[in-house]
Amino acid sequence: MLYLTPFITIYFCLLAALLGACMGSFLNCTAWRALHGESVLKGRSHCDKCGHVLGAKDLVPVLSYLVLKGRCRYCGEKMSAGFLWSEVVSAVVFVSLLLRYDISLQTLEFLLLASVLLASAFADLEEYIIPDRFILAGIGIRVIFILISGDVLHEALRSFIGGASVAAALLAVSLLLEKVLKRDAMGGGDIKLIFLTGFYFGWQRNLFCLILACFAGILFGIVTMRAREGKEDAKLIPWGPSIAFAAWMTALFGQNVLDWYMSLF
Repeated sequence: MLYLTPFITIYFCLLAALLGACMGSFLNCTAWRALHGESVLKGRSHCDKCGHVLGAKDLVPVLSYLVLKGRCRYCGEKMSAGFLWSEVVSAVVFVSLLLRYDISLQTLEFLLLASVLLASAFADLEEYIIPDRFILAGIGIRVIFILISGDVLHEALRSFIGGASVAAALLAVSLLLEKVLKRDAMGGGDIKLIFLTGFYFGWQRNLFCLILACFAGILFGIVTMRAREGKEDAKLIPWGPSIAFAAWMTALFGQNVLDWYMSLF
C-alpha cells in the first residue's frame, strides 16, 4: 500500500517522521523522569534547569530547539543537544522501518520495539542505567504480538530461544571476564537488552545483532574517548545505544545479511 503512488509514499513518510520526532521527545522525557524518580504519566514537561513548565510553543519537535537556539525560553540556560538528536534520530528510525516493512503489523511491532530501545539508549547515555521497566514493557509488547500471531506455540518458542540462548552466552562470557579482570565487565541491563532483542528477532538475527553491537560499541568508545577524558566515569561506556543501533540495522538488513551468508554454503 505504501508504494501505490509517490504521493502516498511521501504522505505516510511525513506522518512517520512527525510521529517519530514526537515519540523521540516523549521517550527522552520518559527516560529522564524514570532516572530522576518523577512520574512518567503525571506532571507537565518542564525545564530541567529552572523547573518552569513548558508551553506548547516550547514543545514543537526539532523546530522549538532550533528557534530557541538550544536555550530555555525562561531561564536562558543551554539545553542538552540530546533533546534535538533524540527527535531527529527517532524520526529517521520510524521512517526507515516504515519504508522497510510497509504499512503492516510487522511495522507496528518494530516501531514499538524501537521506542523501547530508544528509551533504553537515552537512559543509558544519561546515567549508565537501563531501567527494568523498559525491558518489561518490551517483553509485554512482544507477548501481545505472539498471542495474535496465529501460531502462538511456535512464536513463543522462537522468541524464548532467541532471547535466552544469546543472552545466556553473553552472561557466561561476562562472568568469565569479571573473574579474569577482577572488575565488572558488563552491565546487567545490557544483557537484558540483548535478551529483549532476541525475543523479537530469534537467535540467528540476534547473534548478528550482538556482533554488530560489539563493533558499534568499540567505535562509539573510540569516538567519544577524548570527550570522556579526565572525567570520573571516563572508563564507562554505555552499550545500550550500540545495542539499539545494532537492533535497528538488524530489523532493516539482518535477514538479508543472513540469507547472503547462507547462500555461500
